[in-house]
Amino acid sequence: MLYILDQRLRAQNIPTDKAKKVMNDIITTMFNKTFLEELFKPQELYSKKTLRTVFDRLAHASIMRLNQASMDKLYDLMTMAFKYQVLLCPRAKDILLVSFNHMDAIKVFVKDTPSILSQVNETYRQLIEMYTPLSSGEFQLIRQTLLIFFQDMHIRVSIFLKDKVQNSNGRFVLPISGPVPHGTHVPGLIRMFSCNGEEVKRLQFRNGGNYTSVLGEGSFEMFGERVIKLGTNMYSVSRPVETHMSRTSKNSAQQQSINTAPNPLAKEELNMLARLMGGMEVQKPGNADSGFRVNLFATDEEEDGITTDPGSIPGCVAAGRDRETHEAVHNWPSVVWVRGGFDRLGCPCPSRSSDSCGGPGAHTH
Repeated sequence: MLYILDQRLRAQNIPTDKAKKVMNDIITTMFNKTFLEELFKPQELYSKKTLRTVFDRLAHASIMRLNQASMDKLYDLMTMAFKYQVLLCPRAKDILLVSFNHMDAIKVFVKDTPSILSQVNETYRQLIEMYTPLSSGEFQLIRQTLLIFFQDMHIRVSIFLKDKVQNSNGRFVLPISGPVPHGTHVPGLIRMFSCNGEEVKRLQFRNGGNYTSVLGEGSFEMFGERVIKLGTNMYSVSRPVETHMSRTSKNSAQQQSINTAPNPLAKEELNMLARLMGGMEVQKPGNADSGFRVNLFATDEEEDGITTDPGSIPGCVAAGRDRETHEAVHNWPSVVWVRGGFDRLGCPCPSRSSDSCGGPGAHTH
């Protein structure tokens, strides 16, 4: 999310002071002590609705306001990018290196703000303390759980399509070349052993790929070379991230925004969200000059229903959701919120009253 916001704020020539304030405010909220205490508690994986709600609040934790289309596409882009990173990790433990790449980039964003940098470093220490002692089996369970969460999400992103790491059906391509994971050997040799543990025979076979020896293990310390590039900023080079949704995709998103099925865990989810968001305060601009709205991706033509061929636009989120039935990422829980910044019908819309909003399902962000 931070990578995309940083790129778009710069591309749209937002004044440097405002852009920096947006990034600092969001990162400050993201690394809020109370918020992190809830995140680090042992718990079940969040539902898609909960995750979407959390990121909507994070994105609006500053003076910046996003329209519905921008928030939808921002969420789609970052979830598909994270799915790609988890799926292509050479080994399960490398998920932690991906997280460290994220943390390293965030430290660069706030390098001139010592108070926020201190928050990030404290989180770094907690990550190292909690996750570095885990076994390979525990990391494999984490990776499998994350992939199950994302398995029904097949949104096409043109950056991935252009780089040929994603197929036209929205599924990612697993490489059959490059360095093998740390601790393994290039496939192609079968060794047979006797009951005494002595090697008695060797067989060679064609592995069907172009694999190379391992590059080395990345550093799991606060400072060091991570080796893998997954989790680094793919927008650090000059590449557009303009996105367009086809009309079919828009209608699909609107249909997915309404979920009438009762949720037996709604009360528990509400309680968890209330605790999680206790330290997440949405910034409310004092006047029209202090705040600003940003349309991250959409053009005026798109808002009027005129679409552009998605495959021709770098960074595009296209209408490529899988036909399988899956829980929509845009659903909002129909519950009564008690935290500041939410209206009485459960819509986390910071700038609209419940009367003008229309309630849950009427719009998303």
